[in-house]
Amino acid sequence: MSQFPPGIYRRRQAVSILFAALVVTALPACGPPRAPAPLPVTDARLLAADSEPQNWLSHGRTYDERRYSPLRQIHAANIAGLGLAWAFELAGNRGLEATPVVVDGVIYITGNWSRVYALRALTGELLWQYDPEVPPQWAVNLCCDVVNRGVAVWRDRVYVGTLDGRLVALDAGSGKPVWSVQTTPRDKPYSITGAPRVVKGKVVIGNGGAEMGVRGYVSAYDAGTGELAWRFYTVPGNPALPFENPALKMAAQTWKGGEWWQLGGGGTVWDSMSYDAELDLLYIGVGNGSPWSHKLRSPGGGDNLFLSSIVALRPDTGEYVWHYQTTPGESWDYTATQQMILAELAIEGRSRKVIMQAPKNGFFYVLDRETGAFLSAEPYVEVNWASHIDPHSGRPVIRPGARYRDQPFLGRPSPFGGHNWHSMSYSPDTGLVYIPAMDLPFHYQQDSDFEAQVMGVNLGIDGAAAAMPEDSEIRKAIKAMLKGRLVAWDPVRQRAAWTVEQRNPWNGGTLATAGGLVFQGNGQGEFVAYAAGSGKRLWSFDAQTGIVAAPVSFALAGEQYVAVLAGWGGVMPLLLGEAVAESAAGKVNRLLVFKLGGTAQLPVLEAVERQLNPPPLTAPAAVVRRGKVLYHRFCFACHGDSAVAGGVLADLRYSAFNRQAQAWRQVVLDGALKSRGMVSFAPVLDPEDAEAIRAYVIERAHSVTSH
Repeated sequence: MSQFPPGIYRRRQAVSILFAALVVTALPACGPPRAPAPLPVTDARLLAADSEPQNWLSHGRTYDERRYSPLRQIHAANIAGLGLAWAFELAGNRGLEATPVVVDGVIYITGNWSRVYALRALTGELLWQYDPEVPPQWAVNLCCDVVNRGVAVWRDRVYVGTLDGRLVALDAGSGKPVWSVQTTPRDKPYSITGAPRVVKGKVVIGNGGAEMGVRGYVSAYDAGTGELAWRFYTVPGNPALPFENPALKMAAQTWKGGEWWQLGGGGTVWDSMSYDAELDLLYIGVGNGSPWSHKLRSPGGGDNLFLSSIVALRPDTGEYVWHYQTTPGESWDYTATQQMILAELAIEGRSRKVIMQAPKNGFFYVLDRETGAFLSAEPYVEVNWASHIDPHSGRPVIRPGARYRDQPFLGRPSPFGGHNWHSMSYSPDTGLVYIPAMDLPFHYQQDSDFEAQVMGVNLGIDGAAAAMPEDSEIRKAIKAMLKGRLVAWDPVRQRAAWTVEQRNPWNGGTLATAGGLVFQGNGQGEFVAYAAGSGKRLWSFDAQTGIVAAPVSFALAGEQYVAVLAGWGGVMPLLLGEAVAESAAGKVNRLLVFKLGGTAQLPVLEAVERQLNPPPLTAPAAVVRRGKVLYHRFCFACHGDSAVAGGVLADLRYSAFNRQAQAWRQVVLDGALKSRGMVSFAPVLDPEDAEAIRAYVIERAHSVTSH
């Protein structure tokens, strides 16, 4: 079992020991903790997961991904008595997005940099930890923070995907690697942030990287040996070469003109999957195009299958069965990778087996999950790229100018989506789906100087034009337009049953329970319980940092627990810092576990004041303008729109490095901070470019002091 870097580990270990003394009841000294003898998580157990309400056996608890707990000990009448049972501090302070998996008294979680932890669920004792030792410089290949959404457990093994594209099988009792396979080519900017799924003895894993210019696919590996069982490419490659499967021949007919395969194509399967055992169908959600601009990617038009689609496959072979495309000719980063929930709904007087999704494009879809037939779709947030979904064809009616081919388009939803990866949940008791929704506009404008980049994002849009205006009053007005809300959606009537407005657009996933509750964390650092039927706020807890992950519930020794990872991060705090400026960006990463009567307390965090002390701005205006363009091409994905960070990585306006040109060049061009993930940009920037970016950052720092 590899360990964390010694210095970091020793420091974190010391903090964890002190922290445990504050929040965990001490146990008798009995030597190092050992994981309980694991009971095999067989295929039969996964299929019957609903009969084990005390456990949370897979990412969505059950294959239908409902994220509904049948436990009802905690309910509206006693929720006031819910308190912290224990907490565990994780290494690092980047975003936490994982869903805990709970198996027979052990919690398995992932932190940033794909680290894995096994904890005793009753007390929070660390049983083992595993660090895949992802090279820090791989962070340049990531669009959306060094995050991971969790593990899969099967038999006596724990499976995790790593940021650098590996799939690793660990011994569930010790955390030692059993096997590891490289699922992606090392010479291309692929990544893995999603949780694997195990179906019929195969580990299914996708990948990310569409923003960086890659071709998407999903793979299945033998869970016992790690051997590749099958691979399904989601977009066609070079049409002069043989197609990897017959479905791609059909898909290639929908890509017209251009050489999309040189640009990547996109279509990465970076998050959600579901499985229907009765139909023996595995459902995958496919991502956006690479580049975003349809005109650049496929100048002759076409739907560009299977971008932004739900695709049904046979889990034994990867054979294509059906697809439904939510956004034909995808142009806005409107992925269909969002969660897919399976349910039985009464529609027009008959029971239908459906698959439901609230993808980024703002419409809530209900499809027949046996055939992929369209049943209904209505907007769950404000939508202006399409007027409606045609009820006969199931296709969107796209508004003129929405594809921004010849002129800019202020689109809603934004590339962050009406709903992103943050898990929604479905309660069969209320019949409602609880969606962490967002309402944000975005300025789409095609990049007139586009060429595929060696480093950085390959979007095909003008990043500088899309940045928030630098006038403080205009920025304030735009900020007021950025909204987050919790929407309780009725999928039969296709309308909201109730809505809770939130101060921050970037909030956590949801959990529905048989106790009539919906749990959700938010960007203000609160963990909240709402009444599932009305949305009434019933209880909250100060987590000291923003929450973006989804909660779970489990039971031990007759008591119900609720657990959630608290750690601020992800794509919006990186890209759109000012939109989340009111977030609780505490530099802590923790697993919080609650029960009725819990009395543990979190230690008080010390406030840290930042000193803004930029050097004089001496660069000509033309250099600053050039720096703005270069910054939004190469830097904004980590350090924020208009050089305003959102509490995850350094806000460059406050950085000591911008005070000296030499120090700035050492970081930007020489890779002085490579060990912390800031690689050298010398392959794409020269000293003059680096100095122009510094001038822009200095100008932005002075704009803070002048208002």
